[in-house]
Amino acid sequence: MIAKPARPLPKSFHVKSFGCQMNAYDGARMGELLESQGMVAAEADDADLVLLNTCHIRERAAEKVYSDIGRLAKRGREAGRDKPMIAVAGCVAQAEGAEISRRAPAVDVVVGPQAYHRLPELIARAATGGEALDTDMPAVSKFDALPKRRRQGPSAFLTVQEGCDKFCTYCVVPYTRGAEISRPWGQIIDEAKALVDAGAREITLLGQNVNAWAHDGRGLHDVIEELAKMPALARIRYMTSHPNDMADGLIAAHRDIEKLMPFLHLPVQSGSDRILKAMNRSHNAASYLRLIDRVRAARPDIGVSGDFIVGFPGESDADFEETLSLVRAIGHAFAFSFKYSPRPGTPAASMAEQVPAALMDERLQRLQALIAEQQYAFNRATLGKSCAVLIERDGKLPGQKLGKSPWLQSVLLDGGAIGDLVEVEIIQAGPNSLQGSAKILAAA
Repeated sequence: MIAKPARPLPKSFHVKSFGCQMNAYDGARMGELLESQGMVAAEADDADLVLLNTCHIRERAAEKVYSDIGRLAKRGREAGRDKPMIAVAGCVAQAEGAEISRRAPAVDVVVGPQAYHRLPELIARAATGGEALDTDMPAVSKFDALPKRRRQGPSAFLTVQEGCDKFCTYCVVPYTRGAEISRPWGQIIDEAKALVDAGAREITLLGQNVNAWAHDGRGLHDVIEELAKMPALARIRYMTSHPNDMADGLIAAHRDIEKLMPFLHLPVQSGSDRILKAMNRSHNAASYLRLIDRVRAARPDIGVSGDFIVGFPGESDADFEETLSLVRAIGHAFAFSFKYSPRPGTPAASMAEQVPAALMDERLQRLQALIAEQQYAFNRATLGKSCAVLIERDGKLPGQKLGKSPWLQSVLLDGGAIGDLVEVEIIQAGPNSLQGSAKILAAA
């Protein structure tokens, strides 16, 4: 990075996170770290430091970061001041490192996702005009250096596992997050207790392959069982999982642990065995369907979500039709779908038979239409039923609240307080949300 003139240490900060839930968790932890150094959170336009916590999964996400950097730099120039200090964290920082400052000289700090516990040191270095770049993957866990969890909303994320050893041919995660690492048992339980003490009623356990968590002979189902013993914790979720790591104990946990919500996010990516092999996914469509059948046998009311990539190199019309057939066979509560995005350094980026953009667009529209149809059907199936809803925030209308059903659906209702777990009758179902009756609201 290019040396810059000295400047005052920032007193306020703003964190903007892109991408997955793990980035949301990392963004919250970086904010807590900066607050522990005496800095205060502020809106982006007022902050002395703006931290962009980035995602590198798709090209569009990475390019959006550079657009934000340009806007922030322009804002400082127009104000006639050397403000704000700009920090880039996360997976783009890890993947591109010093290339960021070459392409965007306005950036002051670059820090990878395994080194963000060093942010205060890097900010101090940048304030003196020094180079502030750290994309190391240190052996010492960053979690040991982070402050204890403090204030918390009703629903909280808790990272228990990082990295990936699967090396799917389209994915940068093994290169930006490193090998699979499981946080120690005691560290996870202590953080969960701190979250509950700070007001969390629901915890979502996170990991690139969260169900690969293992420590001292324990598996993820053991973590869930231990968290379920906490009286004030009402709900437990986990994501994102890999089909190869769905152990018997975890499937049984869906049957046996009431606090574990009836929802499973289990990416499959394609319905074509030929494409799955080219992706290095290590499972096929039939084995995936058998796994879904086993989970549904354990928990019949479970809602299933997934991830799909269309337009992977070499994907034919027949391959895509097999993806549509798999989606029809599963029946999703909802699912995420994306056009293939070649990421530099991944094997798929140099594969022959790259699919034309227009064809990817057409396939994505067809897939998303089918997924939307299934999501609407899943929502309509809840009409007239009662379920518990955790109220998470205010809605857009006066007196309106928004919460989540056990199946992660957004539920709008009148009345109740943030943090309440209430029994609600579903009286209206739309494509993207539900409406709950306020007449039978009762604090649980």
